[in-house]
Amino acid sequence: MRLIFTLIIGFLFIDSIGAQQIKLSPNAEISILTVGPGRSLNDAFGHNAFRIKDKSRGIDVTYGYGEYDFGAPNFYLKFARGKLNYLISRHNYSDFYNHYVYYNRTVKEQVLNLSTNEKQDLFDYLENNYKPENRRYLYDFFYDNCATRIRDVSQAVTKSSITFNSPEGFEQKTFRELIYEHVDKNTWGSFGIDLALGSVIDQNATPDEHMFLPKYINSFFENATKNGAEGLVKQSSTVYEKKAEEDSSIFLLSPLFINSLLAFIIIIITYRDSKNKSRSKWLDVTLFSTTSLIGILLFLLWFATDHSATANNYNLLWAFPLNFILISQLTKNTMKNWVKGYLKFLIIMLCLLTLHWLIGVQVFAIALIPLLIAMFIRYLYLVKNFN
Repeated sequence: MRLIFTLIIGFLFIDSIGAQQIKLSPNAEISILTVGPGRSLNDAFGHNAFRIKDKSRGIDVTYGYGEYDFGAPNFYLKFARGKLNYLISRHNYSDFYNHYVYYNRTVKEQVLNLSTNEKQDLFDYLENNYKPENRRYLYDFFYDNCATRIRDVSQAVTKSSITFNSPEGFEQKTFRELIYEHVDKNTWGSFGIDLALGSVIDQNATPDEHMFLPKYINSFFENATKNGAEGLVKQSSTVYEKKAEEDSSIFLLSPLFINSLLAFIIIIITYRDSKNKSRSKWLDVTLFSTTSLIGILLFLLWFATDHSATANNYNLLWAFPLNFILISQLTKNTMKNWVKGYLKFLIIMLCLLTLHWLIGVQVFAIALIPLLIAMFIRYLYLVKNFN
């Protein structure tokens, strides 16, 4: 009985030791890791993480704020509605490093100039944040992501006053221009972004807002100061440099080429219809059905989700949600009088879209240009040859 009691006390003692917060040694280091872009759209913007290194305690771990909560109920619905929680992750540094080396992504490290107490406070915060009840946070691509969390946690936890100074040669840009730094304009990823995100991302981002991108976390931390004097970063290095890769993109599969091909087909059919004094009903039904479906999706992204960047989307000027009301009329040989007025309305909408683009209210996907021209020509033909 005494032996069992002794064992129970022993286990409780070991458990209590494990439950105590680990105290970092004076030689511990905390650094910011910046991972370069990957090949997929999901990885195109890079990643940031904290690294806690303490050889005396056998600690070398990373904490990042970019992990999906795949276990969340209705994962895809929440993702679409902007209500998905992301997680803070914790990994051994060796696993973190090997993962990004395997995928050939540059990894940079900046060792922070922190006091022993500040290191301990930051480590304690991350450990507490990693607890199951604290791990989740509501993700926002521009304002609360894996990069902005690095900045915000650093400012909130350290006792020093941190000032993020603009890097040399810094140029203020819009959110969309910052996205273009990572995603080529003539890619399907960029086409989807330009389609889904509204004019709110065509506003100039403040220097602080540039830090939604990991590479700006790196450059702003490099120039940051503590208490107006000391540098926040005491040592910088590139722990892995990405090896050169061949460009695998194929222009014939790009959105600009595909949309140009579709636009050419629409114009050729319109020319043939004009020559034959006819109307290809299947083309009009397809065109108005497609633009209506896209418009309904964009409308829902604007009004039925919590995504901050999908508001004020003037792609609705060409992808008008109510186009479906024309479909039944387009299948007939003779259309009602109101259809002509509606078609003139759509032409005016295309003109308004062009004006919005020219004066900088919203930047649209360059791959849309051929389709917009083809739609304009088709609408003019339908008005001219009404009934």
